[in-house]
Amino acid sequence: EMLRAVLLAGLVAAAAGHMDGDVASLDRAIAERIASRAHTAEGRQQLLLQSQVYHTELVENAAQAKEEQEEQGKGFKIKFVPANSSVYIPHKSSTFKVIPNQAFVLGYADNTHLQGFQGRDVVQLGEYSMLAPFGAVTDCNSPDFNGVDGILGFGLPKPGVEGRELPRPLLWALTDHSDVKTGNAGDIKRRFSFFSTEDAAELQLGGYDPTTTAGEMLYTPSLSSTDFIVGVTSVTFGTSEADATELLQFNSPTGGEYLPAILDSGTSCLVLPGTDLGGRLANKPFDDFTRLWAVDKSFYITIGGKTFALPYSSWYLSRTKQTCVQPSPAGMQGLLVGDVFFRQYVVEFDMTATRPVIGIAPLNKQYQLVQRPALSEFELDRAPRSKLTLLRGDEIMYPAEHSEVLTQVDRIPIVNQKGTQYFMDVGIGTPKQKFTVIFDTGSTVFGVFANKGDLPGTIKNQLPSYYFSENLHSLAQTSAQSYPAPWTLSRVARSPVLTACLLAGNAVVVAVAAVALRRRRGRVG
Repeated sequence: EMLRAVLLAGLVAAAAGHMDGDVASLDRAIAERIASRAHTAEGRQQLLLQSQVYHTELVENAAQAKEEQEEQGKGFKIKFVPANSSVYIPHKSSTFKVIPNQAFVLGYADNTHLQGFQGRDVVQLGEYSMLAPFGAVTDCNSPDFNGVDGILGFGLPKPGVEGRELPRPLLWALTDHSDVKTGNAGDIKRRFSFFSTEDAAELQLGGYDPTTTAGEMLYTPSLSSTDFIVGVTSVTFGTSEADATELLQFNSPTGGEYLPAILDSGTSCLVLPGTDLGGRLANKPFDDFTRLWAVDKSFYITIGGKTFALPYSSWYLSRTKQTCVQPSPAGMQGLLVGDVFFRQYVVEFDMTATRPVIGIAPLNKQYQLVQRPALSEFELDRAPRSKLTLLRGDEIMYPAEHSEVLTQVDRIPIVNQKGTQYFMDVGIGTPKQKFTVIFDTGSTVFGVFANKGDLPGTIKNQLPSYYFSENLHSLAQTSAQSYPAPWTLSRVARSPVLTACLLAGNAVVVAVAAVALRRRRGRVG
């Protein structure tokens, strides 16, 4: 989970700075971090020292690369076992098309690496199907993917080069109404809802089933056009809302203060600031939580003037006797609100307009989750967009507006593994090949495993020339060469802004996670 928090820290920082929608969120966050350090002589010295460390680590010799290859990834004591995962066989699908010369390269801060190629095929999700791009992952070095067939991200498309070089997010492909000849998803709206129980979860495409909620759905615009971020003005902790202690004690408050918070199903816990955020706060929220910790206390999180309670049962995992609350890594300027929230609330993510809208309603604990995909039509209330367009995102939440239009909603079952990992089934190809993949609202990437050795010549001939000559386990080192693959280290090294981000503490975020795949750790603390 700490790795995940680091990967998202730059995005939270971008929202904290009121990111301009016309500026790439990643570069804006990087620039803000550099500027904040460059204000002082001490900060400039830190950047200089860290730059020397960065360039030292960037150039790795062949011997070290070979050693890490043999170790199956630095820090991994257990090998990745391909036999535990189902693999996609592209040449057995009559509808598969390779995307020529387009690599699929992913990396993580813990030295996990994935590599493959990109293709298109008919993808079935629930009752819907559509021709969509995805990554065929042929190399993996991490045991964290054992028993998993791939990952399916439901996050927002990324701007700039990153967005152009990644496969288009699956939800965007499914809801592309300009292409209705290759599937049956012509009527689906570009929105989805998600919630969880202790042992199961449900994804609802197109909207939400009103019977899943136990109260009014309230809406707020996202602070970012590229991530699901809301403004949190207060987090209190206590036996009741009336006697709870404030954990976000802003210095010199004027009434408009808030911290950005990412709503992310890929984060298990509630992640609180572990510092005073450079003096922005008069306290350290996580330290105060540790001091005030007691049985039966709840969190009360205020978003847009509305308070949402997280009872003791949601953040304390009785099965493992652990608290699911964690401190944020250094440099992170906000919160992460993970699965502990989705077990109490139905969250709708509406992307039918340029600016995403997020809806939150209490979960109906009596609702019976579906056991198989179920397509239905509901007369749904809708987000009050005319009101929401006037907001920055932190001032107020508005209730839904009534609509008599019937909306199709596809309810899809998701497996919840001990409250830390979510898995769902997808089908790819003609005839359909079935896979179980990780579901994640925090990433945009869709990829499944494939076998490099079984690829026919018709596919091999369309892949980059270096693809079969290198091994993934040395990718972190060899990617410093001039390969035409997306977001290699050489590319980062040529960008002063991105390089400086590496120096500022989020170094690994941009270099190895620019593809926005955020791996689920399946771990709480």
